[in-house]
Amino acid sequence: MPTHTMRAVRLHEHGGPEVLRYDEVPIPEPGPGEVLVRVHAAGINPPDWYLRDGMSNLPPKVRPKFSLPVIPGTDLSGVVEAVAPDVDAFSVGDEVFGLLRFPGFDGSTYAEYVAAPASDLALKPAGIDHVHAAGAPMAGLTAWQFLIELGHDHPSPFQAAQHRPVPLDANMTVLVNGAAGGVGHLALQLAKWKGARVIAVASGAHEVFLRELGADEFIDYTKSRPEELVHDVGLVLDAVGGPDSKRFLRTLKRGGSQFPVFFGEFDEEENAKLGVTVTGTQVRSNGAQLAELGRLLDAGTVRVAIDSTFALADARAAHERAARGHIQGKIVLTVA
Repeated sequence: MPTHTMRAVRLHEHGGPEVLRYDEVPIPEPGPGEVLVRVHAAGINPPDWYLRDGMSNLPPKVRPKFSLPVIPGTDLSGVVEAVAPDVDAFSVGDEVFGLLRFPGFDGSTYAEYVAAPASDLALKPAGIDHVHAAGAPMAGLTAWQFLIELGHDHPSPFQAAQHRPVPLDANMTVLVNGAAGGVGHLALQLAKWKGARVIAVASGAHEVFLRELGADEFIDYTKSRPEELVHDVGLVLDAVGGPDSKRFLRTLKRGGSQFPVFFGEFDEEENAKLGVTVTGTQVRSNGAQLAELGRLLDAGTVRVAIDSTFALADARAAHERAARGHIQGKIVLTVA
């Protein structure tokens, strides 16, 4: 076993990237159902900066509870260092990746070691390195649970209706808004894997990247309004969401669906008049689904694009990069 302390990035207060501190803390002990993972890389996701700024984007009643100081992060790739006696799915030395304890905020992956629920992990695809594997879990599972299979029956905190993926095949056209980001670029590839035609919406700098990933059509939102150019699509996956999301309803045919990844502002009556369905969900940790995605990553059918990497000690710079936006793929912290 290693020494009893490790380095981790912690928040002692809320604020901008400057509140991320590089601390020395005890190595966690794996509890029942858990393994201790030596982290090699940790993916960065929007919930990390929501946590950092105190969840100011969420209504107070749905804000998760957490106490400071806290180690942010949910995505990791690494190597199993120790295994609780009741865990038989993994052994010491296994390379694993996972989305930990989400939708909670105690994944604690911005660290050299983490105690991880075995059920949140899958074996890391041998064909990709730890950096690419660490970029996959949250973004990949979000795309999977929205588009392929929900895999749980938890209600969304943002709507009463149960989210239902729609069948994707050669008869389906999918518009992906925010196609170059973490969720968007993986959603595009999963839709292509299922045979759908995909229209990618992003800024012009990402056109070559998105066509390489298989986009059939590209719209530069800085030059054109997608809702004026596109009509009769079966599905919009909006990875940007927010108040502007509902303009994409005009691109749908009757019977079509819009899936906002970040809750938008929609009017039930307007949706009914247009004959469209709007549903979303909240991604949840799921080792079994991640294993399925892992097979696609291993085969090269789906790939994780890396925007940039930063050392764990430079988490502040990684969050500053995230704040500048126009991310192509994923930002990842390298830990060892």
